[in-house]
Amino acid sequence: MEITVDNDSAYVYTGTKPLQPGRRTWLFVHGAGMDHSAWVLQSRYFAFHGDNVLAPDLPGNGRSAGDPPRSIGAVADWLARLLEALEIPRVVVVGHSMGSLAAVELAARQPDRVEAAVLVGTGFPMAVAEPLLEAARANDHLAVEMVTTWGLSPQSHIGGNQSPGLWLDGQVARLLEAAGPGVLYAGLNVCNEYRDGEASAARIRCPTHFVLGERDMMTPPRAAEALSAAMTVPTSRTVLPRCGHMVPLERPGELLDELIALRRRL
Repeated sequence: MEITVDNDSAYVYTGTKPLQPGRRTWLFVHGAGMDHSAWVLQSRYFAFHGDNVLAPDLPGNGRSAGDPPRSIGAVADWLARLLEALEIPRVVVVGHSMGSLAAVELAARQPDRVEAAVLVGTGFPMAVAEPLLEAARANDHLAVEMVTTWGLSPQSHIGGNQSPGLWLDGQVARLLEAAGPGVLYAGLNVCNEYRDGEASAARIRCPTHFVLGERDMMTPPRAAEALSAAMTVPTSRTVLPRCGHMVPLERPGELLDELIALRRRL
């Protein structure tokens, strides 16, 4: 589905199903340099099981026009305007990596719009190594190689893709390579510059669930502790064994199980 947000075309994947009033809506927010396809299993499941699904390509990413947002707050505000344009009153927001920080900000800024939040591969502060930032700024392919190397667990580099016949290293690399010039850098930079995590987490009023990778080298499980400790709402946490940072791609089935379990609790 294509709609207009801020006078630019925005692509939103709905799991191939039309949006229906009165149904629960899941909002999936991708990470830096990625797009809606990171959520294909989870989004299709809920779309085919009676819920609405919104998996947008953020501005400048994937099939969406415009410039990439220059701050995490700007991502959250864009998501709020997307919901307004679609007349969606309330969502369960699921964010991965950069998208998890945007989910924190959306839940803090729009408490009446967010029923629950799921933070996947999250951490605060989400510092990015300077060599990675420099390579991404220069549109050097080395940035893709770094994210692919650090973003997957050691086990995932040698096999184990839950989609038979697909190579995870290649899957992650092709997704990042599809991003336009400067898009990966913009996403990594907003993560690196984000400073409001604890203050915003303290303002969240909805239940929040963390899904983390045991072998995550980019946002290890301990990196989520500052966000969790700042929250005054009920939180829960699952650490997926032998999983790295690319949780939606490395462990799509287990992540879906976590979301289905959350759905039963809401």
